[in-house]
Amino acid sequence: MHADDDPPPEAARLPKGRIARTAQIGGMVTGQGLRWAGMRTANRVRSPERAAEARDERTAKLVGELVDQLGKMRGAAMKVGQLLSMIEFDELPPEQRGELEAKLATLRDDVPPVPFKRLEKLMREELGGPLSSVFSDFDERAFAAASIGQVHRATTLDGEDVVVKVQYPGVAEAVDSDLRSAGLLLPLLKRLAPSLDAKPLLAELRDRIGEELDYELEAQHQRRVERRFRGHPFISVPRVRTDLSTRRVLVSEYVEGERFEAARALDEAQRDRYGEIVFRFFFGLLYRDRIALGDPHPGNYLLRPDRRVAFLDYGLVRDLSAERIDAERAIAHAVRAEDPAALQAALTAGGYLRDADGFDPEIALTMTRGAIRWYAIPGERRLTRERRERRAREIDAQDAELRAAYSDQASRFVLPPETMLIRRMHVLVAVVLSRLRANADWGAIAAEYLHGEPPATELGRAEADFFSR
Repeated sequence: MHADDDPPPEAARLPKGRIARTAQIGGMVTGQGLRWAGMRTANRVRSPERAAEARDERTAKLVGELVDQLGKMRGAAMKVGQLLSMIEFDELPPEQRGELEAKLATLRDDVPPVPFKRLEKLMREELGGPLSSVFSDFDERAFAAASIGQVHRATTLDGEDVVVKVQYPGVAEAVDSDLRSAGLLLPLLKRLAPSLDAKPLLAELRDRIGEELDYELEAQHQRRVERRFRGHPFISVPRVRTDLSTRRVLVSEYVEGERFEAARALDEAQRDRYGEIVFRFFFGLLYRDRIALGDPHPGNYLLRPDRRVAFLDYGLVRDLSAERIDAERAIAHAVRAEDPAALQAALTAGGYLRDADGFDPEIALTMTRGAIRWYAIPGERRLTRERRERRAREIDAQDAELRAAYSDQASRFVLPPETMLIRRMHVLVAVVLSRLRANADWGAIAAEYLHGEPPATELGRAEADFFSR
């Protein structure tokens, strides 16, 4: 990340006040509800083909309005929008699904910063004096911005180059308002994903976002991971300056490196290596250390000059129990062994089954295999967007009876709230590898962490040697 990068355009003033923010969400929900009811009434006299087309159009407009509205609000409202980006819109045609995924991705990737003058007062309060009492130089241009805060470069009085993450003024109050209003979105989420049990997921989101607002807690997460990877041969985690960090200001070492788009322009071998490092970092932390990092999007890592990859942002973190990780391992093992009975047992133990009556283990195995085979089953694969779209077209090409059977089985599944960050990590890592067009035997690499199998690659051997010491 370079100081001379062009800063993104600054955002307009954020909406303030619980009444104003609740009115925005409530107005959107009410308007969409009326339009959805109108569509359903009109569909009674339409042909099945035209009714399906109208439903697709209404879904696309619903998601579009959600993205536009939530993107303006930041805070928890934007986080809810980011949650939507993890939902599979299986009933939409592949082309429309791709467009919606791209639009939802803007809530993760295209966040404009706020003017620095609005942050300066907050920083003075947090640091106990003017910026000059802590920093010899401070770049007022933000080079990264997210839903809760933005990042600036600076130099400390003792001469260290650092990055300073500053929480937006008033965002804590806005988040509190949004979390109180999040229940208003339940009807919309139910329309977008009928089988999704949104209420406990929103409760989990409230817990995680509440923690994400506390930069002192984030600093603890980052310190813990940094200690775990200190001296690692290909993974780097920036050190935190705890002496300069507060609840709303987080200071850590500046890391020189290239952004994700530069990594995408590398040759095939280098892209494959970069992709394997990304995979190993997130899957290793989850299945070896029982730490789920829920924000693995491309803006959170840099390719360093020494070819290590630096991983940033530790706000969205969850520690998981050994029982939860054992259940995830058992699901992957059952899919790899093509064992329907073992899969049903693993899904039950993991709390994924809403209703066992009428559950078809064979169909469940086919569905689960389609979702996780890329990392659960050994075999070399170059992940691409075209590969994902081809799978979606194969599903769409199935006859109506088979699609109905799949839909019936899907309705019997439930997503345990504590697995939300696991699912989010799996999906986002797959998206990143697809954007890199990275090739590897992901199943063999994952088996090191899932099943304790020997290292499958040169990087795996280097990492095993590091952790053995």
